[in-house]
Amino acid sequence: MGDSPDNSDGLPWEPGAGDAPEDNAPSAAELEDAGQGSMFGAAEAEPVAPPATEVPPAKETPDVALTVPSEPLVEPTAPDPAQPYRVLARKYRPQTFSELIGQEPMVRTLANAIARDRLAHAFLMTGVRGVGKTSTARLIAKALNCVGPDGKGGPTIDPCGVCEPCTAIAEGRHIDVIEMDAASHTGVDDVREIIEAVRYSAVSARYKIYIIDEVHMLSRNAFNALLKTLEEPPAHVKFLFATTEVDKLPVTVLSRTQRFDLRRIPAELLKEHFAEICRKEGVEAEDEALAIVANAAEGSVRDGLSILDQAIAHADMGADEGSDSTVTAERVQSMLGLADKGAQRRLLGHLLEGEARPLLAGVDEQYALGVEPLAMMRALMDIVHRITVSQVSGGEPDAPSAEERAELAAWAEAIPAGRLHRLWQLLLKGHEEVRQAPDPLVSARMALLRTLHANDLPDPGRLAQIIADAAANAPSAPTTTGSEGTAEAPAAKSIDWRDLVAKLEDAGQHLAASTMKLQIRPIAIESELLRFSRDARYKDDIGPQLREALLAATGERWQIEQAPEGGAPSLVEQEQQAAADAQREAREHPMVKAAFAAFPDAELLEETQTPSPRRDWRREA
Repeated sequence: MGDSPDNSDGLPWEPGAGDAPEDNAPSAAELEDAGQGSMFGAAEAEPVAPPATEVPPAKETPDVALTVPSEPLVEPTAPDPAQPYRVLARKYRPQTFSELIGQEPMVRTLANAIARDRLAHAFLMTGVRGVGKTSTARLIAKALNCVGPDGKGGPTIDPCGVCEPCTAIAEGRHIDVIEMDAASHTGVDDVREIIEAVRYSAVSARYKIYIIDEVHMLSRNAFNALLKTLEEPPAHVKFLFATTEVDKLPVTVLSRTQRFDLRRIPAELLKEHFAEICRKEGVEAEDEALAIVANAAEGSVRDGLSILDQAIAHADMGADEGSDSTVTAERVQSMLGLADKGAQRRLLGHLLEGEARPLLAGVDEQYALGVEPLAMMRALMDIVHRITVSQVSGGEPDAPSAEERAELAAWAEAIPAGRLHRLWQLLLKGHEEVRQAPDPLVSARMALLRTLHANDLPDPGRLAQIIADAAANAPSAPTTTGSEGTAEAPAAKSIDWRDLVAKLEDAGQHLAASTMKLQIRPIAIESELLRFSRDARYKDDIGPQLREALLAATGERWQIEQAPEGGAPSLVEQEQQAAADAQREAREHPMVKAAFAAFPDAELLEETQTPSPRRDWRREA
């Protein structure tokens, strides 16, 4: 009736307790399943296997763990029907730092800290989902508590994986490694339990380790309660935090931890990792299919493995229907609702060539195949981005197939950079409209048609040059002088703008004169008519102010018209341009050039004509 682990014969009333032979002991994978289930709070199910599959007592665990290296790395193709299927993300969770991909700087830092005995008391792992934050925390727990196969080792960056602490941590049953989900333990009471427990030393391990996942979910009061313990914990306690939203953590917590930012995994590295997993699983997969999965994962190993798991099941469904079970790019695209790459390039070709009917037909064809309109817009944006990058870098476009690389390279050479950037902006605006539209298909059609008609329009600079050339080459209007003595229509009297502003200043309308100097770009100044434009940053209505000022200065009522653009520069802009031209001319002077050559750090200062008020106070009469 005691609970001592030395009682290995089971309960007295159980038939055959303790009679199971040693050969029927559970495997390491079964122990890991049991440990993961207890760690995540899964309800215990009735054992399907014979009683011999129960976890052996604690004193026999090291003997079972020592047999792990002799087991094959790849599990049998036909799994034991008594064991539930484990998804790839759990099956291939890293068990050593060498299996943790894409985080070499963090591993190097930890290795140096362990080698020099400079271990911090709190670590914070942050990054996007699925890059190894919780796995890293468990690996650190292993590294700090590993005792080696002979039981005499110390902390190491390469835990043995066969000692009692390593196997117990891997199975989630180590009494000194406490893993807590902060999303479900957010209050002060949960933190108080930690504060009270840290006073007691570790039971069987070197360090008592607290792994708090999604630590940003703790309440403000819970963080405040943890601060003192986090700043000065006992020597036998280590805290390992993991979060995806580090910006939600108080700065007082960040300053007490050693932070590691786990990076997104590059798509090429993910592709190699997925290919290795397919080899271990005995699954055939095309390189292009794995590249699609890696790109869809967006740097997350867990997301990619989930997609790969689904793709393998999707291919197996095809095998049941009599076709090949290979994971192909076509099947992955169909499963994810992605557009076929050839169809993407054809759509872009129709856009660039201005072919509206084939463009709409291609959109309808892709939609009928299950491709979402938003995915179509995203695919076109991705192609334009790769063409632009190839054009700027001068290298080969990023594409899995030689055919696609050749086509993207041809576009990079033929399409001007300005047109590519305008095409990107149009597609980006269309993407946002499709995302918010009640009917995404209709919105995608209209957005692509707008892109088709607008992407080859001249840019504003080129358009201004065309208008200027047309005005310069236009024939002058003939002047008619009738033999009957009819005189020409008198031209409207032109008024000098500076004189008009000076007249307002003389009349005491200084505020209006200042506004006219600073903001107004005159287009037409005629008798009792002022047409002008202003910079877009000026939003107020100055019409009434100008009418009153002009009436007071000239005695006439003026018509004020504001245009959206055009006109000569304002008086202030003209003065600034003149000053810039004068400074540029001064810098070109031989003596100034020689002075700058002799004194490279010299500055060219402009002498102001109006002294500052402080100088006025000191001026003598």
